[in-house]
Amino acid sequence: MDNSINNYWEIRLKDLKESLNKNNFDAWIAENKAEASRMVFNEVLASLPIQTISWGGSMTFKSSGLYDALIHQNKYVVLDTFEKGIAKDDMLERRRNALLVDLFITGCNAITESGQLVNLDMIGNRTAAINFGPKYVLLLVGRNKIVSDIHDAMIRIKDYAAPTNAMRLDKKSPCTTTSYCQECQSPDRICNVWSITEKSFPKRRIKIILINEDLGL
Repeated sequence: MDNSINNYWEIRLKDLKESLNKNNFDAWIAENKAEASRMVFNEVLASLPIQTISWGGSMTFKSSGLYDALIHQNKYVVLDTFEKGIAKDDMLERRRNALLVDLFITGCNAITESGQLVNLDMIGNRTAAINFGPKYVLLLVGRNKIVSDIHDAMIRIKDYAAPTNAMRLDKKSPCTTTSYCQECQSPDRICNVWSITEKSFPKRRIKIILINEDLGL
């Protein structure tokens, strides 16, 4: 049984990597989040002219250990948009400045089998950075984010990823009590900015590490 499951995911991830590369992304496959973390340092960072790094909200990024590793290194200048205890205005300013770093790291809400990235944001800093601003973008994507097409991606995000994120963040939007999207008008609504990225422009600007584990939401 284990071999059949491993074979299944190896095939799906290999096919997705090929689709992403055809769409001008630069894709890798990691067997787990520890390997993904090593790839970031040994292959991504080592191959790019990087001096400044920042990131957007991503449970996969934090759980991989990369956040702690980057915070405690001294080779790169880090703009920490996760730091606790700073004023709201200061945090917003950091998120603006994060659009100008050399490398922006985040996750992806859903990725289609044909190699399209689908994301939904509250304020749009993550979706903005993926598509314009930072010189390079790195996405860490667990295998559970793979869907068949854009329609399924939107369903996954609205009826699973967004409600569970709202619960995690202790928001008061209706989806936190119903478990699915209510198309609400709540001031705590986190579903405001859609982004569909069909191809990377410039070519290879967006790097993607596909991880053979279920990670994030």
